[in-house]
Amino acid sequence: MFRQKRKKVFRKSERGATFPEFALGGLVFLTAIFGIIEFSRLLLTHNQLTDAVRRGARYASMVSSTNTTAVKNMVVYGTSTAGTSGTEVAWGLTTSNVNVVYSAGYDTKNGSVTVTITGYEFSFNIPMIGSTITLPPYKASSTAESAGRVPSDI
Repeated sequence: MFRQKRKKVFRKSERGATFPEFALGGLVFLTAIFGIIEFSRLLLTHNQLTDAVRRGARYASMVSSTNTTAVKNMVVYGTSTAGTSGTEVAWGLTTSNVNVVYSAGYDTKNGSVTVTITGYEFSFNIPMIGSTITLPPYKASSTAESAGRVPSDI
């Protein structure tokens, strides 16, 4: 008889114990899931910025050195005209983040161009603790090329 009472008391004392266990386990699980999602977004943004700066350098190597606005639009929007066919490549990227530098004496036969994205801020979307970090500069260079155009002094 003593054993039966002991079992009943033991069972009653554990009632409701699964809820706190679930709360702690769920908290750890959701924290890990949010971390994975945010890290994936950060990697996606890194790849988008890397691709944008490379595309801008390639485009800049084929256009006139006086047309830096078109190069900046190519980096930010993926097209040489601002905003006509969509949104920015990476959310929050603006033409003020893009810098285009042509080397001295640049033309279709010689010189190089460097395109840089600086000051881009990535915002984490973690509930209640979201923050912002500034990503490092993204830089790409390309040498001048004619891409089928005949230079005027040949």
